[in-house]
Amino acid sequence: MRVSLIGGMTRLERSYLDEAEKFGVDLRIFNSAGSQLKKRLGQAECMILFTGKMSHQIRRDVMDVAKSQGIPVFMFHSCWVCTLRSCLECIVKRN
Repeated sequence: MRVSLIGGMTRLERSYLDEAEKFGVDLRIFNSAGSQLKKRLGQAECMILFTGKMSHQIRRDVMDVAKSQGIPVFMFHSCWVCTLRSCLECIVKRN
């Protein structure tokens, strides 16, 4: 399963990837708005937004992509590894 993580802390990227690997999830992390962010997000099966670490414009762009593609979105203000773990548990149980 491919999951996109938008936001979060750069210093925790390795921990995010390790946690996703435990659940068998292919995690793609986006910490900045690149030129092709919208195109790359459309390839995800699910999106996790850590809203405390992103701009309003990025959030709007991500939500536009999610709505147009029918991709489920999980939003959290907290961006800790335990938050990601809880979300991944929920996603894996749903599938």
